[in-house]
Amino acid sequence: MTTRFRDQNIEFNATTCHTVEIASASPVNYFEAITKFAALPEQVIDGKLILPDAVSNPACVIIVPGSLGVAPSHLKHAETLAGLGIAALVIDPFGPRDVSSTVANQAQYSFAASAFDVLAAARWLAADGRVDARRIGAQGHSRGGSAVVTAATACFAGPILEGAPTLAAILAAYPWVGHQFLNPAVGATRVRIIIGDRDEWCSPQQVQGYAQALRLTGADVALRLVEGAGHSFDRGSDIQDIPDASVAPGSPTAFLADDGALIHPLQTEPDPTLVDRDTMLYGIKAGYGIRGAKIGSNPGEASLFHDDMCAFWTACFPST
Repeated sequence: MTTRFRDQNIEFNATTCHTVEIASASPVNYFEAITKFAALPEQVIDGKLILPDAVSNPACVIIVPGSLGVAPSHLKHAETLAGLGIAALVIDPFGPRDVSSTVANQAQYSFAASAFDVLAAARWLAADGRVDARRIGAQGHSRGGSAVVTAATACFAGPILEGAPTLAAILAAYPWVGHQFLNPAVGATRVRIIIGDRDEWCSPQQVQGYAQALRLTGADVALRLVEGAGHSFDRGSDIQDIPDASVAPGSPTAFLADDGALIHPLQTEPDPTLVDRDTMLYGIKAGYGIRGAKIGSNPGEASLFHDDMCAFWTACFPST
């Protein structure tokens, strides 16, 4: 039996690690997250706050895992950030929801809930006092990449944060961007996206379109396509098949109105009752569904990601 993340002992050199609980919620869709967030039942998520011992009031990056939950690579990224003098908050959205993996069924809880978790973590950090509330960023991988993209979107974040500091920057690693706000503006949040051009889970072309939409709003956004890389190329482990993975990278984008109501790809009007499952079933019935996909690294790809990540976060949060 796998030990739940909150019960794991995490130790890095020259750091202090705190196990934390963060009050979040599980909205059924983006509309509920935006318009009814104050009335949502509380959903606690777990986390590990890793603080570099030699730095007072450090910047902090929220690390959000993908569909397989917290992996050794996410902890390695946290250790790297701590070595740069940047705190890391690794969150576990799965364990408290009694979910072990979403690779076969992404509808076990909503993508809106994943993004809500990021904002809940940002609010918690800003109020906690151990990090600089003006320098909080988020780094998400796969499903976690989707979460940080949405959490940075002003239409989503503005009502929920209610004046709390917005994310200073996000790094979205191979994100799924099949849900996009018609108004994708992120304000002053700096955006970095990195994805392999051989990704089988998420569409590089869809990511390119999203990045261009951000540029048209005036956002500070950079996109890097990595030649020959597939999904989770930062893991530093051999490429492996995930036979029960349910993916649909070619499925059309479902757009979102400002209030979070989904617009079905075959319709023109937003519908507040639509949930993730509705658009996922459409993609499967339309013939876009694929069973089985690969994850892992070709030689040198994990190091490439490491260097790209370090360059981005040290540019966002230079040492003072």
